[in-house]
Amino acid sequence: MRRPRPEAPDAGLIARLHAAWKKAAETANLAVGVPDYATYVRHRETTHPGEPVMSYAEFFRERQDARYGSAANPRCC
Repeated sequence: MRRPRPEAPDAGLIARLHAAWKKAAETANLAVGVPDYATYVRHRETTHPGEPVMSYAEFFRERQDARYGSAANPRCC
């Protein structure tokens, strides 16, 4: 006797779970100080069209320097 096959998950449910997972990952990254490059790019394109956008490496370095300081501008604490 064959067991009935389970139904395939609803595509809408999968999309909602994916969106929730992305939001949770973004929140966790921001909580530990990892900035979101995609959000930065979206902001630059909508708010400052035509102006240059930093590469990921430049963005990461700038965020690191802002958080921890750099050799030229060290942070105390």
